[in-house]
Amino acid sequence: MTSLIMIGITVFIIAIQAAIPYLLKPTIVFGVTIPDTYSKNSTILSYKRFYTFIIAGIGALALIAFFIWITTSNVIEENIVHFGVATQFVLLFCSMILYFLFHAKTSRLKREHQWGANLKQVRITDLAIRTADEMLPWYIYIVPIAITIGLMAYTAIQYESLPNLIPTHWGIDGQPDAFTEKTILSVIALPLILLIMQGMMLGINEMTKKSGIKINATTRKKSRAQQLSFRKYSSWFLFATMIFITILLAFLQLVTIHNDIGKPSILVALPIGFLIIILIMTGIYAFKVGQSGSRLEVNEVDEEDVEGITNYDDDQHWIVGIFYFNKNDPSIFVEKRFGVGWTINYGNPTGYFIMFVPILLLLIISFLLLK
Repeated sequence: MTSLIMIGITVFIIAIQAAIPYLLKPTIVFGVTIPDTYSKNSTILSYKRFYTFIIAGIGALALIAFFIWITTSNVIEENIVHFGVATQFVLLFCSMILYFLFHAKTSRLKREHQWGANLKQVRITDLAIRTADEMLPWYIYIVPIAITIGLMAYTAIQYESLPNLIPTHWGIDGQPDAFTEKTILSVIALPLILLIMQGMMLGINEMTKKSGIKINATTRKKSRAQQLSFRKYSSWFLFATMIFITILLAFLQLVTIHNDIGKPSILVALPIGFLIIILIMTGIYAFKVGQSGSRLEVNEVDEEDVEGITNYDDDQHWIVGIFYFNKNDPSIFVEKRFGVGWTINYGNPTGYFIMFVPILLLLIISFLLLK
């Protein structure tokens, strides 16, 4: 079972990483802005194909090596997990190396051929688009947060009946494999961690909702529809992830309080089911929606081609096409340039608070539990 899980996760990572160049807007290539007219340039297309071929090839070799290893050696479960995780990190590392290589190549190609030099840069603003935004309202996220607070209160009521050793880590089979002594902190640590994660997701949704909506200058109607759909699906994806995390961690907390409800079959099935659902949702979100909704089929079609203009080129605000730094942009979160989803505007201090304060709190809780 452990081998299948590791192979499944690795295959998923290979598929996502290999497909990334085709999940993005055609005007963003390896983190570089290019005019629409050059999106099908033969050199650009060859860069994409080569990246996909190399990632898929490395992934296939890794899977073959992993399969041979587990079938010809008497390996323990722990080593399978370590090898699988190491393989996944190697794949991500290789994809980043290739990204930096092709980012540099694309930047040089754009600079040498002066792409966009004779085009007027335009930034489109639609004052009415906010009224059509269908991202989820903040109060929807309060429901799982309220459940977690209620779970913390219930745990406090049951404190005296809890065992002297409280589980702090669960293995891939759903069974606890690390414990700590019973204290006020240890008994509420799991729901407290869940509450922090929920708060972070709520903050991300609200700040994403306030982010700028970028409309393509040459395909205004189509990009407007895609942007609205992308934002809606992003919000729902985040909320669905929050719900499934709440179900998983809340159940583990209830098992700690009431051992009789934690049947072995359920403890094995629940985390595996959670993993499968998250992978399926992520795959649908990436391959069906794409970055900025670029893979969505919409009915809106621009009546005529707009010539002589291109999108505003903000490459100067992107460090290697990954880190966005713009003090003049009020957006806290912006769309990624490589990958699907959102990233922080590192020029806005609020983004640091939303992302790194929860992470710091989680580290503090983990440190206190290990003392």
